This record gives sequence, C-alpha cells and structure tokens, in this order.
Amino acid sequence: MAFKENYHEVLDVIMHVLSEVFEGLETRYQKDIEIVNKQFDVPKAEYKNWKIFSFPEAVALLREAGATHGDFEDFATADEILLGKTIKAKYGTDFYAIDKFPTSVRPFYTMPDPKDNKYSNAYDIFLRGQEISSGAQRIHDSDMLKKNAEAFGVTVKSIQSYADSFKYGAWPHAGCGLGLERVVMLFLGLKDVRQTCLFPRDPQRLDP
Repeated sequence: MAFKENYHEVLDVIMHVLSEVFEGLETRYQKDIEIVNKQFDVPKAEYKNWKIFSFPEAVALLREAGATHGDFEDFATADEILLGKTIKAKYGTDFYAIDKFPTSVRPFYTMPDPKDNKYSNAYDIFLRGQEISSGAQRIHDSDMLKKNAEAFGVTVKSIQSYADSFKYGAWPHAGCGLGLERVVMLFLGLKDVRQTCLFPRDPQRLDP
C-alpha cells in the first residue's frame, strides 16, 4: 500500500482490518466457534483494545517480566510468548504490534528509521503472544537499495532486476505478509497450525 506521510498509515490500516476480521468471525460464525470450543475450551481472544508498542518498549516489558534481553536482540519464541502474557496482564489485549525492529535483524530492503538508523520502519503483529504477520516499509529508491544491499553483504548483481524496478520512481509503500493458518490457529487458541489446514505440509508429510 502506498502512503502519503508515514508508513504508520499502513500499519494502522492493517490493525483495523484484522480487528474487523476478528469481529466478523465472532458475529457471523459464532456457532462454528462454539463447536470448536466444545473440544478445545479456549478463552476468547481479546482484540478490540489493540496496542502498538515500539521495540524498545517491548524490550522494557520483557525486562520487567524478568527476562534478560539485549537492546538490539531479536525475539525468540520464548520471548514472544512471555511478552504476550505480560501485555495481556498489563493491557488486557491479545492483539498488538511491535514497531521499529532493529535494522540488524531485518532484510536489506527494509527502510531504516530516518531519525535513528539502528532501527527500521518494520513491524510484527501478534495474537496470543505469537506472530501472525511481519511487515515493513520497503526501500523504494534504487540507489539506496543497492547501497543497503552491499552493506548487508548482498551482491547487487543478484538483485539487479529488483533494484531496476525502482529506477523510474515508486511511491513510498509498506505492507505485510499474513499467515492465514496461523491467524486461525491463534484466534481459536489451537495448539498446532496443522489443525487449521485441510492438507498440512511439513518435512515429513508431502502427500496428500
């Protein structure tokens, strides 16, 4: 999605859309959810009072909860789960986003924060303490993209066609990638993503 002033326009749209999706599921498919809950008995996901935290705010919350976490260290799964429990206890929501991830833990095509290039215009979205989406503002300037690729050890030749696509100008833009099975799993509070796939695939199962 292109934006006018700031990539937060995109993040705001994503959070509102997902919130509306969750509400639509609750209002239109309540009977189906009740059938699932008879087997798994999981508390309803709290999503209406969603929040957006900066990465440093999230690190501070982890440290309050007793975790040892570096200022620019990426979140491990255990960190995410602890953070989810902490946010639920403190803010009453299962649905939130973490913004401004460190540049060092994001791909070369992620736009750095113009005020502090140690951080980036990148975000993850969480439900019940697990990631359901990752997104960012992407670099839309061809020269900047090439320079950043080299800084990350990526040869320009290997991304030449991608870099060339921005040569004639592109609007500032951001977006996200959604894992729909993960959304269903975490919205319903299931334990395994394979419970949300008709034909789940993993390294040991490719057929059917």
